[in-house]
Amino acid sequence: MAQSLKSHIVIPARLHSTRLPEKLLLSETGKPVIQHTYESAAQATKPDGVLVATDHQSILIVVQGFGGHAVMTDPDAPSGTDRVAEAAATIPDADIIVNVQGDEPDISATAIDLAIELLESNPDAVMSTLATPIRSRGKLDDPSCVKVVVDSNNAAMYFSRSTIPHPREWSDELLERDPPVFLQHVGLYAYRREFLLQLSKLPQSTIETVENLEQLRVLSLGYAISVGVINEPAIGIDTQADY
Repeated sequence: MAQSLKSHIVIPARLHSTRLPEKLLLSETGKPVIQHTYESAAQATKPDGVLVATDHQSILIVVQGFGGHAVMTDPDAPSGTDRVAEAAATIPDADIIVNVQGDEPDISATAIDLAIELLESNPDAVMSTLATPIRSRGKLDDPSCVKVVVDSNNAAMYFSRSTIPHPREWSDELLERDPPVFLQHVGLYAYRREFLLQLSKLPQSTIETVENLEQLRVLSLGYAISVGVINEPAIGIDTQADY
């Protein structure tokens, strides 16, 4: 029987971005991107609240300006996960911390709730994340599209920039199968809070550094990541065209 756990959303929000400068503050729609993301995340029914973890005063002021909650974190934090962990340390009553990327304004409330439910119903998993079917060869072959393979219990077996599973003989029919053969990883994570606070202290693995995928550190050390499949991939904003 699933256990009901207290959860909180943390949105890591770094001002600097390489391909689209200060993208979280773009506001051609009348609202900045970070506000769209915050309001979408706030629609989830399970979390107790939403907190933005930022490295810059300008984002803090914008979030507080629209009535949101935000905290300053170390500007030199090595990753978004470290920023989320720093913020999580200020939320001691949360059992689960959900990491929602600041540049994903279309993230759905049901996706966030599902990530939490996965940890409530899978006590052996320290993390959960999401995936969506891949239906195009172009996306399957794209290294920037991270793939995941799951076992019969929907626990992650491996994440890769390569095509996994790799067909010995190609057929377009593979892209049409249901349940899907190929899954794209959707970068939303839920962590058990105590595990998140220890994650940055865990040693990097060779496969993590080769693929440049932080979640492989967790699998390399033998921890379980539960994966939920959705049919609505969140689309992050990396370029002006995305925006």
